[in-house]
Amino acid sequence: MSTLDLFDHGIPAEKHFGYTQAIRSGELIHVSGQLAFDDAGDFGPDDDIAAQLARTYVNLDKVLAHFGVTRNQIVSQTLYVVDLVRNAEVVAEANRAFFGPHRPVSTVLGVTELTFPGQAIEISCVVDTRLPA
Repeated sequence: MSTLDLFDHGIPAEKHFGYTQAIRSGELIHVSGQLAFDDAGDFGPDDDIAAQLARTYVNLDKVLAHFGVTRNQIVSQTLYVVDLVRNAEVVAEANRAFFGPHRPVSTVLGVTELTFPGQAIEISCVVDTRLPA
């Protein structure tokens, strides 16, 4: 019997909504939608997608660090974006900056709203630990 390798940021939303940030399943790591939470678990800044993207990627890097993997091992991502038409270029620019030359498969969905008031972005992904770091 193996033990689960999980990661949580330790924020109230994890218990409130009943989820974990990431779980290792064999050679894959499934990462829940990452948001712009700070270390205290506060969400923001409202409606500033560039600032939310920056904080969201910081949180995603914390998940990756826990498992000892890198961005280069992300094989797929799903982005949920409020007002996608207006925000598409900001999201694309941040995505290119985060991944550099690495290009995972990606699905970008325009949505009318997300969980928290003012939330403009959420990003989930799958990591394959067999890929080179």
